Amino acid sequence: MIVTRLAPEPSLRDLGRTILSDFDHAPPADLGVVMKASHDVRRKFDLDLKGLGTSAVRAFKPQSAEEGPQLFCPGPVRDDRALGAQVNEAMVRWAEEIGIYAGRLDKLRQADFGRYMMLAHPNTSDPDRLLAATKCLVAEWAADDYYVDEVSLGADPAVVGSRLANLYAVVDPASLPRKYAAQKDAHHELQPISTAFRTAVEHLARYASITQLARFRHQVAILFLAWTEEADWHHNRRTPPVWEYLVQRHLNSYLPPMILMDVLGGYELPPGEFFHPRVREAFTTAGTAAVLINDLYSGKNESETDHNLPNVLVAEDRLTHREAVLRTVQIHNELMRAFVSQAAHLSATGSPTLRRFLADTWAYLGGSREWHATSGRYHDSKEERS
Repeated sequence: MIVTRLAPEPSLRDLGRTILSDFDHAPPADLGVVMKASHDVRRKFDLDLKGLGTSAVRAFKPQSAEEGPQLFCPGPVRDDRALGAQVNEAMVRWAEEIGIYAGRLDKLRQADFGRYMMLAHPNTSDPDRLLAATKCLVAEWAADDYYVDEVSLGADPAVVGSRLANLYAVVDPASLPRKYAAQKDAHHELQPISTAFRTAVEHLARYASITQLARFRHQVAILFLAWTEEADWHHNRRTPPVWEYLVQRHLNSYLPPMILMDVLGGYELPPGEFFHPRVREAFTTAGTAAVLINDLYSGKNESETDHNLPNVLVAEDRLTHREAVLRTVQIHNELMRAFVSQAAHLSATGSPTLRRFLADTWAYLGGSREWHATSGRYHDSKEERS
């Protein structure tokens, strides 16, 4: 059944950004403080919220309708604008060399992906490590734009699956007989997106272990699978139910850039902990929450055929756009509180390295929020918060 989605109400076009930009009620950027507050509230929910040191506790207090939407997400640990600009300019030079976003480099620069990685990975100040992560991020974003979303760049839902399968043979290099290997290589030489992924992974390999590269490839494969599901929706003109959309967002989340946290930090979470079901559950919960931040703001920049959680909620539950945005905030907050609860248990039972990894995850969430609230990809850079 094809469901026609309602257009956002003009007066609410900036509601998402307003929510993202309100840091007055943001929990602390220190995950340990937040976990302690969570424990205290569970132990005595009706405690007195007056006095010093209660900002973190207030984040767990149920929100009344009169208070308006409050996003349970921290702010950034740091905002080193000079470092972000250095990484961003190096990324734009790389993009120009390999041929992605030809004629659109100013828009790419304005998106400020270098600043995104600087904000989201405060565990390093090494511009080259941050550049490696930024190249991976931009390669992923470009593949989404060129192959899945933007018709003006050649996106076609009918061929998304074959394009992504061929592209994955660059991420995880395919070994073919000589004759066919030459044909494969000739194909990819004509594809700037292929060059973007190849060079990005080569740069990442300077810092990542074999295991870290393997898990990055695994996460990219999951991302590509999610994009084929999205192409199915486009091709069949189908709006998914909310549960299916959230499954797709579980797969199409921010885990590919998040998964590089220990690579950039110069340490490695052992596979036995990284792939433990409880750690994986916590990490994927955080990744889904992070990508719903994107849904809160990017809707007004998307085409009629694109999907985001507010639009899917409008279609399924017949909500107004404002109600759908507020419901998206509630879903995001539910996921974030689940992550805090999971992280508290894992921090008490896991290794010091796991505690560091979880703290880096929380820091990523805060940096990602800040970037979405200010990035030129979604609004005029003149509107940035000072």
